[in-house]
Amino acid sequence: MKTLEEGELLITLPEGADGSKFDGPDHGLSHCMKAVDWIFELKDRTYFVELKDSDVRNAGALKDADRFLKDLSDGRRDTGFIRKFRDSLLYEWAAARIQKPVTYLLIIACSRPDPALLQNQKESLQRKLPAGIPKVWRRPIAEDCLVFNIKTWNETFPEFPLARTPKVAGEMDAS
Repeated sequence: MKTLEEGELLITLPEGADGSKFDGPDHGLSHCMKAVDWIFELKDRTYFVELKDSDVRNAGALKDADRFLKDLSDGRRDTGFIRKFRDSLLYEWAAARIQKPVTYLLIIACSRPDPALLQNQKESLQRKLPAGIPKVWRRPIAEDCLVFNIKTWNETFPEFPLARTPKVAGEMDAS
């Protein structure tokens, strides 16, 4: 099994799934393109995964989480989420690696967003990407777009467990 890390979060991929950190130094075009955090390849589909962690353990985390959730609720984060998906899709398409349907998965690693906020974010992104197949297209750019917190992610994808890294002795606690 393979484990990927993004900030304080770790995900373990099941046997048969391939995945990599996409938003990193190997990307090569970060000066002009945004990138999702991870790309997972399964036998029948590709997942583009973007992770936003507002529960990071530092002294300013609570204030930052409040601002992040307000921006999320107001739709001010949508443009960035959409750009990361579209740039990643274009990058992978130009590299001739898009062979399967792509689903965009957004993880809001925050203990406070209520289910209504996650649902609203999902619906907003589905409209704006767009997800599915508009009448004039023959195929979708995104088969679907789904939004999770850590709890709902682990309920939906138990084979891809997501967890926060253990605390280091002496580390500040934001709670």
